[in-house]
Amino acid sequence: MRLKLQRDRNGTGQCLRSSSMRANSRRSEITVKDRSLRLIIHCLLILLAVAWCTPGAAAQGKDSFTPMSLDAGFGHMDISPPPVPEEDIIKQFAAKESDFQDALNHYTYRRYARVQTLDDDNKVDGEWYEVDDVIFDSSGRRTEKVVFAPGSTLQRVMMSPSDLQDISHGYPFVLTTEDIAQYDVKYVGRQKVDEVDCYVFSVSPKIIEKKKRYFDGRIWVDATDLQIVVTNGRMVPDDTRKGSEDLHPPFMTWRAQVDGHYWFPVYTKGEGELHFSGGSGYMSQDVHIRDTVKYTDYKRFGSTSKIIYNGQTVNDNGQKPPQQPDTKPKK
Repeated sequence: MRLKLQRDRNGTGQCLRSSSMRANSRRSEITVKDRSLRLIIHCLLILLAVAWCTPGAAAQGKDSFTPMSLDAGFGHMDISPPPVPEEDIIKQFAAKESDFQDALNHYTYRRYARVQTLDDDNKVDGEWYEVDDVIFDSSGRRTEKVVFAPGSTLQRVMMSPSDLQDISHGYPFVLTTEDIAQYDVKYVGRQKVDEVDCYVFSVSPKIIEKKKRYFDGRIWVDATDLQIVVTNGRMVPDDTRKGSEDLHPPFMTWRAQVDGHYWFPVYTKGEGELHFSGGSGYMSQDVHIRDTVKYTDYKRFGSTSKIIYNGQTVNDNGQKPPQQPDTKPKK
C-alpha cells in the first residue's frame, strides 16, 4: 500500500490534508514563543530519546504497522511437547500441503477482494473492490478474469503491485515441501480452533530475496488431517524507504473443507494501522487499512480426453469396446 500524494492547485508541492489529518496536525502543532518553553521542550525531547533507547521502544519503532485484533475465538494454548517429534509433523503437513497445492491448481473459483481505509471515527472513507474468476483458458492455462471492478475511491493511499500479489498468492498461503526450506518453522504448542484440534507453528523466512514476497507469522495445522486450517501473520518485506514506502497490514486466512478431503481458503481479513513517515512536501500519516477477501464457488476443472486402445476409444467406464469379428479368410 503506497501513500497517495495530492498536490495543491498552486503547485507548491504541499500535501492536501484530509479532515482527520488536519485534526491531527492541529493537535501536534506547538508554537515556541519564549526561551522557557523551548527549554521545557528540549528536556522533554531528551527524556523521549532516553525512553526510545530502551529495548521495547526500539523494537516498536521498527514496526511500520500497528495490528488490530483479528480474532479471539481460539482456545487455550498447550505448550507441552507434541506427542510425536515436531520434525515428523512438519514433514507430513508439508507433504499434505504439496498435495493440496496440486489439487488447488485444478480448481476454478471466484474471489471477492475489498480494501478499505477508515477515518478516526472508524468509518469507511475510501474503497478498492474487485471480483475475479480464477479459471482456465482454452489451452488449459490458469488465468484470472476480472468480473467486476468499479473505480477506486481510495483518497489517502493507492494499491501497489505487491498488494495485488498478496491478494492473489500471499493471503491463500500454502507451505509445501518445495517451499518449506525457505522458512524457519518452529513448534509453538497445541490449540483448538473452534472444535478442531491444531498444532501451532511459527513461520518466518530465513532469507529475504529481492522482488519476492514471504509469509511471516503463525499457522494452525489440523492435528488429524495435518493440513493448514488458519494462517495469521503478514507478507514481507515492507518497503520503508521515505518517498517509496509500500506497507501492508497483518492478516488472517481461514480454510474449510470444500471437497471433503482438502482444506481450501474461504475467507481472509487483514487490518492494521500503517505508519507512513513524512518526506519532502508531505506529512507523516497513519492510515487505518482493512482488507477482506472471500473465496467461493470452488469447482474442479474438467478436461475432455480420449483413451485409445488398439486403435479404438475406451468407454467412460474404462471398458474396452467389443472386439470386432475377424473378417480375414482363414488359411
